[in-house]
Amino acid sequence: MKALVTGGGGFLGTRIVQMLVARGDTVTVLGRGRYPHHERAGVPSLQTDINDAAAVQRACRDMDVVFHVAALAGIWGKPRTFWDTNVSGTRTVIDACRSCGVPKLVFTSSPSVVFGNRELCGVDESEPYPARFLADYPRSKAAAEQLVLAANGDGLSTVALRPHLIFGPGDPHILPRIVARARAGQLLQVGDGTNLVDITYVDNAAEAHLRAADALSPDSACAGRAYFISQGEPVRLWQWINGVLEGLGVPSVTRHVSPRLAYGVGAAMEVWHRLTRSAREPRMTRFLALQLAHSHYFNISAARRDLGYVPRVSTADATDATVEWLRTQGP
Repeated sequence: MKALVTGGGGFLGTRIVQMLVARGDTVTVLGRGRYPHHERAGVPSLQTDINDAAAVQRACRDMDVVFHVAALAGIWGKPRTFWDTNVSGTRTVIDACRSCGVPKLVFTSSPSVVFGNRELCGVDESEPYPARFLADYPRSKAAAEQLVLAANGDGLSTVALRPHLIFGPGDPHILPRIVARARAGQLLQVGDGTNLVDITYVDNAAEAHLRAADALSPDSACAGRAYFISQGEPVRLWQWINGVLEGLGVPSVTRHVSPRLAYGVGAAMEVWHRLTRSAREPRMTRFLALQLAHSHYFNISAARRDLGYVPRVSTADATDATVEWLRTQGP
């Protein structure tokens, strides 16, 4: 199989590329920069902006599947920037797939596309998009996901995967930032610490993408559908975070604030950052406050049934491997 991976130099994209290569597929990576770690493995990398229609079309020629992993993630930033990358970029990829006759498109979405302002406890894919989003990332990802699902048909089969809170060795975002704040004494528990949250080990998330690609066809059950992906067993968020910190010899988080206070502080910080046009990310936002305080976990029965997805690496083993990697990163 010949595969193109957009955003293949990122955390999840890199693991998808490695798994494809390991099973003998021919892989090309498309991104903004060069990726020596892929090139050393014989994987060519194409440098272009995701909105360069001609370049993306050239990259899609003769491909059997495109994994569209590239995205702008974050809880803060200019709305136009999120829209240009996540929505316009996705439209460019869809158009290129159609122009080049690519039969399969696997899109990396996010469970945040259904997160509004309430808890999500064991919901499945019937959960609707919220009427109102609290951040531009989920708003733009929801719009992009809808484009992908609507594109299914007429020679192009599409599927969207929603892996939740991806972690593991090489994680450039979630756990390193949490650990850094904890080391600096700046991490506060939001809420009473009983909220249940889904997490996803990077190897499991990557395998889900390969399984989706293999299962996808015009008449398959997964064509034109979105799927939640996780470990299949939510964790007590703050208990899990404190377990990671304990493994690193970092003091546990004991101070806490109420969800209402965190939400109010987040709202005030958003206003301040907009008024001052600060480029820095606020330490708290309304979206982040709710994510840290609320339960959000999902039913992955559909992914098990239609994709044959199984979270092969257990949460315990995944956490141990991640802590061991974090130890090598230093303070």
